[in-house]
Amino acid sequence: MAKYYLAVDIGASSGRHILGSVEDGRMVLEEIHRFENGMKKKDGHLCWDTEHLFREIKAGIAKCKEIGKIPESMGIDTWAVDYVLLDENDKVLGNTYGYRDSRMDGMDEEVYKIIPEKELYARTGIQKQMFNTIYQLMAHKVREPELFAKAKTMLMLPDYFQFLLTGNKVSEYTNATSGQLVSPKTKQWDTELIEMLGYNKEIFLPLSMPGTVVGPFSKEVEEEVGFSCMVVLPATHDTASAVMAVPSQSDECMYISSGTWSLMGVESKEAICTQESQAKNFTNEGGYEYRFRYLKNIMGLWMIQSVRHELDDAYSFAQLCDLAEEVRDFPSRVDVNSDRFMAPASMIEEIKQCCRDTDQKVPETVGEISTVIYQSLAESYASTALEIEAITGVKYPAINIVGGGSNAVYLNQLTAEKSGRTIYAGPGEGTAIGNLMAQMIKAGEFAGLKEARQSVFDSFGVKTY
Repeated sequence: MAKYYLAVDIGASSGRHILGSVEDGRMVLEEIHRFENGMKKKDGHLCWDTEHLFREIKAGIAKCKEIGKIPESMGIDTWAVDYVLLDENDKVLGNTYGYRDSRMDGMDEEVYKIIPEKELYARTGIQKQMFNTIYQLMAHKVREPELFAKAKTMLMLPDYFQFLLTGNKVSEYTNATSGQLVSPKTKQWDTELIEMLGYNKEIFLPLSMPGTVVGPFSKEVEEEVGFSCMVVLPATHDTASAVMAVPSQSDECMYISSGTWSLMGVESKEAICTQESQAKNFTNEGGYEYRFRYLKNIMGLWMIQSVRHELDDAYSFAQLCDLAEEVRDFPSRVDVNSDRFMAPASMIEEIKQCCRDTDQKVPETVGEISTVIYQSLAESYASTALEIEAITGVKYPAINIVGGGSNAVYLNQLTAEKSGRTIYAGPGEGTAIGNLMAQMIKAGEFAGLKEARQSVFDSFGVKTY
């Protein structure tokens, strides 16, 4: 009988449950549940509907029972930086804010009154993003001080969902690091920094590594889904899981985890916290086995996803790629990392206005809009690759692309052309695979990360550009 493992992979726009097993050394995947996600307006703020998400998590787990494939273990990964505050009765305090909400406006200056930006980077190695947990908590402290004072526990979202499943509170390392409050030296919360900022250090739990057992389902959850299994921490930050799934045996491996965001970088044994690194806006996020994910956050497929939604999802991503390729000589480019593209009322109009503002030809057709996005993304990848080489002093002849964006043939070809590097694309299910890898290594299916990565290559292969 095959042994099954369940990855619950929740992204900013959708989530899915994927069962994995190992047959003759190869990983076999089966998607058993998929559901919608998205930030919703609540009290004038962009928030997550955690109750909806938890219902969907349990619904997908129950599917395992329905199809007769009970997993040995399961784990949940999500995006980073967002969290819940729990009171003394473990109830959520206030709203669960989304990272695109505007409440963080001005919070960077509040933080820098206490610790200068350069000092903060040297201390944490994390790039400035206005949605980092450090600024979100400052927004709580400044805008909702009475509520913030009641907080007894802070849990990142995947840790919260795993607490709801088991009743056990465990904080996972990779997700915590992105929030800019973890020391790259101690690999734990920087309690001195936390106290300087006026946050209660008691609400932060010790950080645990992927592979840590959280515990079995609570009796209530077991009765609802029809069985119990162990919850095991994966790398709960989706990018950390995706990077685990990069099917390379070389340490000199550059990657792009390509989805709503494009996370482009390399694995590093040590954090690189230099002023040059800060100036180029690179970050040192935590990874599996304390491998630092030295990378840059690039806007990613969010722009094309937004355009597609504005067009009532009338086109598939493959069709948008085809339309873009038909007008590939369209000359205009935009800075994909500009804040103006974070959450505009209309992505199409924002792209057009950006071209007007920079005296470029204004795209009018769907194909022209799409090619502006794809060409601009590929050029951002190419320039980032050069920056990584300059800072690390290492030459990287190839880029491995994992995640949903690995299926974007036109973008992959453009990236190969503009970067002058070989592109290895795949697997598309990078995050779910990485989630499963952490569980499978824990269970002894693979001897370690190297053997698991070889299995990923053997199981899913890559396309070369």
